[in-house]
Amino acid sequence: MIESISPRNDRLLLAGFILAVVLGPIILAPFGAGYPDLLQKFAIFGIFAIGFNILFGLTGYLSFGHAAFLGVGSYAAVWMFKLLTMNVIPAIIFAVIVSGLFSVVIGYISLRRSGIYFSILTLAFAQMSYNLAYSVLTPITNGETGLQITLSDPRILDAAAADRTLPLSNFFGLPMNRTWDVELLGMGLQFNVGYYVCAVALIAGFYIAMRIFRSPFGLMLRAVKSNQNRMLYTGLNTRPYTLAAFVISGMYAGLAGGLMAATDPLAGAERMQWTASGEVVLMTILGGAGTLLGPVLGAGIIKYCEQIFSSFNDQVVAAFFGFLPDWLRDAAVWITSPFVGDGWHLTLGVVFMLVIIFLPGGLMEGVTRLIRWVRGRAGGRQVTVPAE
Repeated sequence: MIESISPRNDRLLLAGFILAVVLGPIILAPFGAGYPDLLQKFAIFGIFAIGFNILFGLTGYLSFGHAAFLGVGSYAAVWMFKLLTMNVIPAIIFAVIVSGLFSVVIGYISLRRSGIYFSILTLAFAQMSYNLAYSVLTPITNGETGLQITLSDPRILDAAAADRTLPLSNFFGLPMNRTWDVELLGMGLQFNVGYYVCAVALIAGFYIAMRIFRSPFGLMLRAVKSNQNRMLYTGLNTRPYTLAAFVISGMYAGLAGGLMAATDPLAGAERMQWTASGEVVLMTILGGAGTLLGPVLGAGIIKYCEQIFSSFNDQVVAAFFGFLPDWLRDAAVWITSPFVGDGWHLTLGVVFMLVIIFLPGGLMEGVTRLIRWVRGRAGGRQVTVPAE
């Protein structure tokens, strides 16, 4: 069997991805995930994971400090809201630029080492950033309260509201929280401005990542992951390539942070915690490091578990098993209840463990196996697997 990655397959992959993102509210509504807040998280953390995958998936450099760029992007966006305008476009652009500059500094220092030492350095920088946000940088970050917009902010490009209310973040005058409720096939659908702004950014980020994966630059990054020492022995300096990947990855994180602030104009240091850095690592590995769709899939699953399973309680579980006899229903609730509500992390842990054991390449490895099996059963001698 032969795998092929062709421009045609890439175009089909991109078209399918765009269709799925645009129709997200319709596709996810039957699963209870079609409301704006969760859809926005899917898109934002999908961007975060795609960017992280450019560094980790292509070069093999594992960063435990990417949440620092997420937090810096959020702070930068909120400052743009405070000083310039509530239009989200300047805020998002500023967030990407500031995070990119910050990642140049962190990457230049951290990439002097590799392996576990690189990971520890990035973690140290992220924790330093987190603690500085609560201490000496309080005039910039507003400390534990978090940075937020106020009526006294200058906003030099916006006219003051006549009723003296806090302005809303907007996309050229269209509020980010504007939602249209539509009934379709008995389902209540919600189409939100904020989600589609995030969706456009997600599609653009996915396309750029695809171009990087298929470019000579992407090939060099894969070579770094495969055998960096051999490249060094031939006299090739790999640091410019790894630094470029690090900066691009940091800019993706800044974009995600800017979109967080765009959908909720508040920035806090908790976005820079090591747990947020660990979360994007899990997203990428769960979906499939080094693949295009894997990080987006992993981000969606983790955020779905966080939002949906955490909202379940014993009453919801009992209602779900209501068709069973009382004694069997009680047993099912007793077995299931540790995995929902506050115990949703246990569900995620079990899923992650099973994926690592049976699908080391992530969920995308399972998708690839399934496609091969189906096409093999169809009797084809040559199997063309869609490009990641």
